[in-house]
Amino acid sequence: MIPIIAPFIGESEAEAASAVVLSGWLSQGPEVAAFEKEFAEAVGADYACAVSNCTVALHLALLAVGVGPGDEVVLASHTFIACANAVRQCGAVPVFVDIDPTTFNMDPELVEAAITERTKALMCIHQMGMPCNMEALLPLARAHGLAVVEDAACAVGSEIFIGGEWQPIGSPLGDVACFSLHPRKLLTVGDGGMLTTANAEFDQRFRLWRQHGMSVPDTVRHKSQTVIVEEYPVPGFNYRLTDVQGAIGRAQLKRLDDIVSRRRELAGAYREMLNAIPGVSAPDEPEWAKTNWQSYCVRLPEGAPQIEIMQKMLDRGVATRRGIMCVHLEPAYADTKPRFPLPESERAQKGSLLLPLFHQMTEDMQNQVVSALKDALA
Repeated sequence: MIPIIAPFIGESEAEAASAVVLSGWLSQGPEVAAFEKEFAEAVGADYACAVSNCTVALHLALLAVGVGPGDEVVLASHTFIACANAVRQCGAVPVFVDIDPTTFNMDPELVEAAITERTKALMCIHQMGMPCNMEALLPLARAHGLAVVEDAACAVGSEIFIGGEWQPIGSPLGDVACFSLHPRKLLTVGDGGMLTTANAEFDQRFRLWRQHGMSVPDTVRHKSQTVIVEEYPVPGFNYRLTDVQGAIGRAQLKRLDDIVSRRRELAGAYREMLNAIPGVSAPDEPEWAKTNWQSYCVRLPEGAPQIEIMQKMLDRGVATRRGIMCVHLEPAYADTKPRFPLPESERAQKGSLLLPLFHQMTEDMQNQVVSALKDALA
């Protein structure tokens, strides 16, 4: 069986985790702090704050930029449901716009019509690792006085050409960028998240909120030679990462350049192989984007039976995933009627397929995937 993805993880991560276990400090502590510093350096951010997953990172990011009950956040429906859930968790309303069919990301030309006096923020989702068109979206947000939260869950290692230079996703370009460290992502700690920002005040809020609103972190209290009694000046959450995960994350960061390079090689090989299948369209990168190829999403021939093709490929030992979900089509959002038609989002969900892609993939595996797809279509 060829899986959709396999984490690139091994002895170095096991040794890092073992060292933490033997140290006796397992909860959020010095390894998390070191991981945050190294992650910030890797993506060119001033600050990085680790949390338990990307969904809570989105929640804290939206809270920090002031999203609250009755506000609206503009985003694509063509994304994992966590994006909209985080908006609702703030008491706000997700307002969905359609995607650019080339990038699978929010179409900047459709955003302005979605902005109202209640709009508080744009959520720019770098879908499947493909950078969103920030050069078009940032001026639009500034013109309307809106905050920008980047869902960079899939995009560690991706780059965008903006302001006359290539910049890593996570710099961040907006107010806050949120990353996932789930096993399906390029870097994983089992599960986790990271917020990056250039705003020192936001970073301090994240650190306060993630630990119950505690005024003094554990690392300070345990090192002190005098008794410290912490205070809880604001309500908070338990959104912490453990030191075991922090140690694994540090080991994973050392692999990042190699992982991205390998995935770009594999994506290039897929493109050549897929040319032999009529009607199948390989994904494209705009000239201003360098994706990390977190996922490799192909367009199927018009009218092709997506689920039937997936089953036939599974029968041949190849796991796939349907095109990225549309939140507005899920039962949980049946009460959120889209204000605008979303034909490209719906077409992408029903008419595309994610093929296996992971660092350890071989040429024989890719041939098996492409052969299975060709036979399923036939």
